Amino acid sequence: MIDLLVVDDHMIIRRGLVQILSEDPRIGAIREAVDGPSALRLLRATPVDVVLLDIALGDRDGFEALKLIRAERPKVGVVMLSVYPESQFGVRAIRAGAGAYLNKGCSPEELLGAIVKVAAGGVFVTPVIAEMLARSVREDSERPAHEGLSNREAQVLRLLVEGRSVSEIAERLALSVNTISTYRSRIFEKLGVRSLVELLTYASRHGLLAA
Repeated sequence: MIDLLVVDDHMIIRRGLVQILSEDPRIGAIREAVDGPSALRLLRATPVDVVLLDIALGDRDGFEALKLIRAERPKVGVVMLSVYPESQFGVRAIRAGAGAYLNKGCSPEELLGAIVKVAAGGVFVTPVIAEMLARSVREDSERPAHEGLSNREAQVLRLLVEGRSVSEIAERLALSVNTISTYRSRIFEKLGVRSLVELLTYASRHGLLAA
């Protein structure tokens, strides 16, 4: 049986996932954590086969938690689950060490399929991510500009397209307003946009807006 750790800062979502997953006979014990630090504490004390990890964990980024989990527990599989489309973070998640990246709108069958494959040491790739990975082996000039953003820049981009102000993002990420402004300027430059309106247009055109 597969023992799971569900990491999500929204209780209703966590409990819903636990209820759905616990009905499958392949799933064993399911534990819960609200953020990266609590997940790591639990992983250090309790054997787990797969971590189901949200990409947005309150004031922390799921990619930060993924990096720490991979460093401390490299044999534990990680399935990243997010409201954000695969086109925005799917390839980035796989490259960062996740065994799968799924949108929260996926079916229970798809989620369970990903968990089973990742628990066995495999990588579960959706058709969308498979196409993006195939495209990523081409010349960089053929890849969308947002795929060249750093993880932190991608995180700031996500919050900007959500409508967050620079000060709100700074508070959420525990960084200075000047630092966030610098990230925003870099994002604008790399994506070739000059305003938030153009940024939203870019995000819409490339399927980067949350459903």
